[in-house]
Amino acid sequence: MLRGGLARAGYQLVTAADGLIAWDMLQREQVRMVILDWMMPGLDGPALVRRIRAAGWPGYTYIILVTARTDATDIVDGLNAGADDYLTKPFREEELLARMGVGRRILDLETRLSDSLAREAAIANLDSLTGLPNRRALYDRARTELSRATREKRSMGLILMDLDHFKEINDRFGHGVGDEALRCVASVLQKNVRDYDFVGRWGGEEFLAVLPGASLSQACLVAERIRTSVENIRLGSRGTEGVALRASLGVACNVQGSVTRDLDELIEAADDELYRAKAEGRNRVCFQAPGEWGGRLGRTGHA
Repeated sequence: MLRGGLARAGYQLVTAADGLIAWDMLQREQVRMVILDWMMPGLDGPALVRRIRAAGWPGYTYIILVTARTDATDIVDGLNAGADDYLTKPFREEELLARMGVGRRILDLETRLSDSLAREAAIANLDSLTGLPNRRALYDRARTELSRATREKRSMGLILMDLDHFKEINDRFGHGVGDEALRCVASVLQKNVRDYDFVGRWGGEEFLAVLPGASLSQACLVAERIRTSVENIRLGSRGTEGVALRASLGVACNVQGSVTRDLDELIEAADDELYRAKAEGRNRVCFQAPGEWGGRLGRTGHA
């Protein structure tokens, strides 16, 4: 009777012959709304409700307990077990559908709230100007990738980039042009890394690229490609024909078989190379790897 009435109302149904079968099914399939009889073989309704509530599955499961028991104590026991609603037999189909409508509204509200929280979390991890991951998101992702690289005995490269003389661009052309420059650089970064690399804004005019699995030479090639692409940027705003973008980049790599460094040490090494690039004339790539020689790539790209 339940199956026929709910099917006519447009619900998609899965059924179970007893409580244990239902429990196995619920662990395999995401079912948002559950209607349970109190008395079932194997596992009764309240016991199954308690298992569902203890499971901690993502998304809420709305539970209606159906039974011939009408004593107030039974009703309280069923609700205390974790049921959301209680329906006594015999029941009218209209009442059941109305109670399920309440459950659907609650589930819809929970879905909208979860979606809203997910959007807010995503926004909190993005830089509002460039749309790239921000420093916090970059650090968390880089730490995860470095742990994986260490576990799998693979290398990982870091590129820290800073735009040269960026303050002069803001002072001469205004912060609007400076913002446009940062957005252009963000686009260049995304175009010059592999699909499984990731880049973000480290802060101010600094950007960080994380290259999982990249060797030192591969990371340096990516860095030089980025440097050249930044040099070729042409801003589109009126009066910006004289704006020349240049960048200094520092590269560090946690190389397979060398001394393992934690993320802070690796970032510090890339930062040291970035400042060396600044000190040696800017618009160049300097690099370092543990246990290996350091060097630089100049404007021509030669070591």
